[in-house]
Amino acid sequence: MEREIIQTLDGSTTIQIKEWDECYHSKHGAIQEAQHVFIKNGLSLFQNSDVSILEIGFGTGLNAFITFLEGRKLNQSIKYVGVEAYPISAEELVSMNYVDELNATDEKEQFEKMHQCDWEEEIVLSDDFLLTKRKQLFEEIGDLNQFDLIYFDAFGYRVQPELWSTAIFKKMYDALKDNGVLVTYAARGVVKRSMIEVGFTVEKLAGPPGKREMFRARKSQ
Repeated sequence: MEREIIQTLDGSTTIQIKEWDECYHSKHGAIQEAQHVFIKNGLSLFQNSDVSILEIGFGTGLNAFITFLEGRKLNQSIKYVGVEAYPISAEELVSMNYVDELNATDEKEQFEKMHQCDWEEEIVLSDDFLLTKRKQLFEEIGDLNQFDLIYFDAFGYRVQPELWSTAIFKKMYDALKDNGVLVTYAARGVVKRSMIEVGFTVEKLAGPPGKREMFRARKSQ
């Protein structure tokens, strides 16, 4: 499918799949969305503690990079696993302007290393951030009680409803530790019902710019 680089409303870039009219991040602001959904309503719940994170849709590396930056501020030691079946190209990576837009020139090397490092191997990005990228389909995930937090950032239900199924959310539930949290930009009723069906307690929160609502789900003991 044809892909192009576009600039979102906060100045940060993303990738658009033209056939689907679907983007890797919100057109209203890629960085703003990541900070609101995954940092404010996810990572910040685990301040001053070790946290293990599973990202569903590593994509451009934006969520991982922001987590790397914000984890330092929140005094966290992070073990980060990003799952991606279809990695972006080197040419697309060059067009991502996150280092500049986040005023993170000093961490440019770490952002590049996130993409250049081998798949299926744990790498030390810093003393307090370990990264493993796994090239696999979401349907192949089989982790059990491994993660404190899941960033669920799959393509939208409109274009890939199978990624928002009860079967997928059962895998997410199983992958979380007790009282673990899943955050996602989505807020469809059908998604909430699938989450509840597998055992999640779901709350609706204010969404990022351009989106009224989002979900946060917790694995209850």
